[in-house]
Amino acid sequence: MNINPAESTMELTKLSPPQILFGTEVDEKSSSEQFLLSMYDSVQASIFVVDVLEDGDFRYVALNPTHERWIGICSDDLRGKKPEDILSPVDAARVRQRYADCVSFGTTISYEQCLQFQGIPTWWSTTLTPLKDANSRVYRLIGTSSNITPVKQAEQAVELQVEREQLLEAIAGRIHQSVQLETILHQTTIELRQFLNCDRVLIYRFEADGSGIIIAESTVAASNPLLGKNISDPCLASKHPEHYGRGCIQVVEDIYAAGLHPCHIDFLASLQIRANLVVPIFQGQDMWGLLIAQHCRESRQWQQTETDLLKQLATQIGIAIQQAELHQQLQDLKAQMELQKQKHLNQLQQVRNFEALVRRMTEQIRDSLDETQVLQTVTQELAQLLNLERCQIELYSTCQTLVTITYEYSINLPSCQGLSRQIVDRLEVYQPLLQKQPLQFLEILPGWQPKLLVMAQMACPIFDTQGILGNIWLTRPSQEAFDEFEIELVQQLANECAIAIRQAKLYKQNQAQVKELEKRDRLKNQFLRTLSQELRTPITSISLAVQTLESVLTPAEISEIEIVPQLLQILHNECGRESKLINDLLTLTYLEAEPDPPTLIAIDFQSWLQPIIDSFRDLTNCQRQHLNLTVDRALPPLETDITDLERIVTELLNHACKYTPAGEYITVFAHLTGDAIELNITNSGIELTSNELSRIFEPFYHLSKHDPWKHSGTGLELALVQKMVRHLGGSIYVESAAGQTTFIVKFPF
Repeated sequence: MNINPAESTMELTKLSPPQILFGTEVDEKSSSEQFLLSMYDSVQASIFVVDVLEDGDFRYVALNPTHERWIGICSDDLRGKKPEDILSPVDAARVRQRYADCVSFGTTISYEQCLQFQGIPTWWSTTLTPLKDANSRVYRLIGTSSNITPVKQAEQAVELQVEREQLLEAIAGRIHQSVQLETILHQTTIELRQFLNCDRVLIYRFEADGSGIIIAESTVAASNPLLGKNISDPCLASKHPEHYGRGCIQVVEDIYAAGLHPCHIDFLASLQIRANLVVPIFQGQDMWGLLIAQHCRESRQWQQTETDLLKQLATQIGIAIQQAELHQQLQDLKAQMELQKQKHLNQLQQVRNFEALVRRMTEQIRDSLDETQVLQTVTQELAQLLNLERCQIELYSTCQTLVTITYEYSINLPSCQGLSRQIVDRLEVYQPLLQKQPLQFLEILPGWQPKLLVMAQMACPIFDTQGILGNIWLTRPSQEAFDEFEIELVQQLANECAIAIRQAKLYKQNQAQVKELEKRDRLKNQFLRTLSQELRTPITSISLAVQTLESVLTPAEISEIEIVPQLLQILHNECGRESKLINDLLTLTYLEAEPDPPTLIAIDFQSWLQPIIDSFRDLTNCQRQHLNLTVDRALPPLETDITDLERIVTELLNHACKYTPAGEYITVFAHLTGDAIELNITNSGIELTSNELSRIFEPFYHLSKHDPWKHSGTGLELALVQKMVRHLGGSIYVESAAGQTTFIVKFPF
């Protein structure tokens, strides 16, 4: 409650004659009027009188002494004035509205209202009573007011306390629920600015150099944002850290009236700061930063409750900072544990890599006969696995007097591959190696690279039961010797290298034998071609002789000798069969040798395959077989040798017709599978054994028991089909199950 300072000394001015208040002459000796006047003068409630003019305006008439004391205005000074003459425009408008309501309603009204007198806000509980003349016009208002400022302040204090506790509870809850410090600080500035109704709230974090950075901010639209800016105040850097370090706060209601240093005033003004409330934020015993509330456009009288709130929030922020730091330490500990785990896993992986290298070398030696590929791979992978600067494999000469570096993998060291040295020149090195003992030592390599002066070297002998073959040399830029595990690994690889070298020597011997066999095979094929040519000549002569004999024999002569036509027919058949046999034999030997590449032509299976199938219709109808063709419409063209492909399809169809019983089906199906065109020729009613499947492509192999039509052939048809399919880059195989047999031919694109 604010009391006029002059209340105790002000001389109360007597009111004008009572008619001013009550509108009639009163007898000063009348006891009732005297009683009213005494109440008017002595009552503790504030009483004021307002005249209602003809034009509806309002003018004050008088105040009782109590009201004078409360508002600090003398009744004589108030008489005849309008509300605007003693109140602010906002308060005057509110008061006028209340007076107008009372006049309009014509009855007593009560209300509560906050008004400022001499810049001090006070709360009033007011009752307005209208006075009416003979015409029922309200010509005067009698107001009675009670100063309820203490009550209102208490209510507001309770509301602010509740809001403050809710704010602190919300921020504390957010801190406990989240470890994201940035989110906590950002939301804290927003809620604090809304609670204080100020222009800006920010959080300032100190840097090691004495400056600081704004890491969280909430501001009104009219203020310049400072978020993310690095701010260095010379006054703050030299003086204020000690001040805040003692736990003090800074309360500046107006920078121009707070006795600040001029440089500090200029600094704050450059940031559009007029009023400042600063509270330090501590992390443990160290000052971490500042929590700052600011007014930018005008001064502000900071309340103690606001200061206490900032101190409490600074404590909560300190907890959040410590919590975030502990969370970060936990994350760092987890990361460190993960690194340790990864380190152990790497060590385990290195052991596995050793085992995998040995296994890979073993498999490569088993699968490859190329000594160069195996040993060069050993040098490279061993160098990478053991972080070597160089890995070499040297081999002894037959008499073991000379050693030559045959394989090498080097990173920075000069290449030595191909160099040879005499054993006698370095007996101290090669004597233990020739006795199958590993050797390692340190060697200084001056001159070529100053950073790598000392190199650790190790040599493991390569030997087997038949003798010693060479050595593996390892060079690493380190003063630490190779450990037992590495020596054991290298020795195991040396044993694998010995197997590879021996295997390569055997392979070379075998290659020589293979070349000799290939030479003999070429001679055999040449003999077969020559033999076929020699056989073709008499067959041709026999065929011509038969034709000549047919032409000279008259029908009468033939009729006398009935056997002549049969003999001629036998001669024709056997000549044709012999000629086909010779042609097939020539083709087979041609394909087994080195045939010319096929002549490729793009064909469409839909149009190309149909005529070939139709040519077998008469035969299948005669043998009461069902012939079907299916071609996938999405089948793309195939580039192939059309002559060879037609021969392949024809021979497979001949084979199917020969071995398909009456009433069964022959199906030709061309379709796309993966990246290849697949041609399936299936005949039902026949199922082959595993032995027949394994021999079906052998030359001169017949399925005689499955030959109900007693057809004969050269026995080379399927062998030729297999050779021609391979010549075209395709593959062929046979499946037989569930009472049917299928030839599957695939041609990749």
